[in-house]
Amino acid sequence: MIRISERGKEITLSPIRKLAPLAEAAQRKGVHVHFLNIGQPDIPTPEIALNAVKNADLKVLEYSHSAGNLSFRTKLVEYYSKFSIGLSTEDIIITSGGSEAILIGFLVCLNPGDEVLVPEPFYANYISFAKAASASIKTIPTKIEDNFALPPISTFENYISDKTKAIMLCNPGNPTGKIYSRDELEQLKNLVKKHDMFLFADEVYREFCYDQAIPFSVMQLEGVEDNVILIDSISKRYSMCGARIGTLISRNKSVIETALKFAQARLSPPTYGQIAGEAALDVKQEYFDSVKNEYIKRRDILCEALSKMKGVVFSKPSGAFYIMAKLPVDSADKFCKWLLTDFRHNGETVMLAPGNGFYSTPGMGEQEVRMAYVLNQTALSKAMVCLEIALEQYPGKTL
Repeated sequence: MIRISERGKEITLSPIRKLAPLAEAAQRKGVHVHFLNIGQPDIPTPEIALNAVKNADLKVLEYSHSAGNLSFRTKLVEYYSKFSIGLSTEDIIITSGGSEAILIGFLVCLNPGDEVLVPEPFYANYISFAKAASASIKTIPTKIEDNFALPPISTFENYISDKTKAIMLCNPGNPTGKIYSRDELEQLKNLVKKHDMFLFADEVYREFCYDQAIPFSVMQLEGVEDNVILIDSISKRYSMCGARIGTLISRNKSVIETALKFAQARLSPPTYGQIAGEAALDVKQEYFDSVKNEYIKRRDILCEALSKMKGVVFSKPSGAFYIMAKLPVDSADKFCKWLLTDFRHNGETVMLAPGNGFYSTPGMGEQEVRMAYVLNQTALSKAMVCLEIALEQYPGKTL
C-alpha cells in the first residue's frame, strides 16, 4: 500500500482555516458570518498598485530573475533606508509571499533534526515550515497575563541545546500584537552571537505600531550581520495578500547565495505580483497614517467590548491587528465550532481562530482565541455583540 511521508503526516491543519467548512455551511443557510479568524484586511489595496497591473504593457508574461526584478529590489533598498536599514540589492531575494521566504530560510539554515526557538504563542505555520525542512520548533512559553513579555535571557539559555540552530521572532507579533523593544532585541543579539545561531525576524507588520511605539528591526542590530535573516511581505502592509510577494533579506552572503539556489529551483516569483509590489512602494506616508489610525479605532472597539465581558482576559496589542483573548469556556476549540454550527444572533455569528493552534505545548491556549480586527468598525461592533451573547449562552461556559 502506497503511503504518504511521515513529514506530511506531522504537518497539522491551520487553526486559522480549519473551521472554514463549518463557516461555509453556515453561509449556505443564510447566516452572516463575521470573519475574525484570518488576517485578511478589508482595507482597499492602493490604486497605484492596482493600476500598475492594469496598465502593464506586457507582450510576453516571462520569467523574472530568480531573485526578483532588479528594479523592484532597488526600490526596496530605498524603502528600508527610511528605517535606517542599509542594504544592497544583492541582500534581497523576492519570494512568493513571506511564507516562501520563511521556508527557503529554514531550508538554507537548518539541518534535519535542528531546532528553532520561538516564543509561544506563535504564527502556527512556522511549525509546518520547520517540518518541511525536517527540523522542529522548540517553544519558550509566554503568558497572556504578562502581556506575552519575553522571559529573561537566562530562560532562553535553559532551552538551548546542541540542536538549537536559530531563534525566530514575529515583531510586531502574530498572534499577540506584541512589539519587542530594542533592549530585548539587543539581548537576543548577544545570545545568538554567543551561541553562533541565526536570528530570524518576521517583520511583516512593521508599519502597524500603535501608542507611540517605534519599531526596531533586527537589521538595525550591529555585530551580528551574518546571523540575522529578515522576513518581509507586502501582503498586510498594502492589503495585497493575494499578490503573494515577500522578501528574504540577509547581509550574510552565504545565506543569500544558497537561498538563490532554491529560488532558481522554483524559477521566479510572480510577475504581476512584483509589478504591484514595486508600484506600491510609491505609496505616500499619508496612506499608512490613515490605515494605522483605522486599525487603532478597530482595536479599541474590541478592547472596550472585551473588557466588559465577564471572565474574559486579554492582552491589549501594541502592533499588528490581532488580539489574543482567554474566554470563560471549557474549550475554545469547541466554542469556535459551536459558534458556527449552533449559535445565531439576528441571523449572524462570528468566526474565531482557536488559540491552541498557536501553541505547540500540550494543554496551552485551550481557552484562548485569536481575533483579527480586519473588518470595518460597524461589523466589529456587531461581532462583539455576537460574542458577548454567545458567551452567555454557550453550554460549556465556566462562569
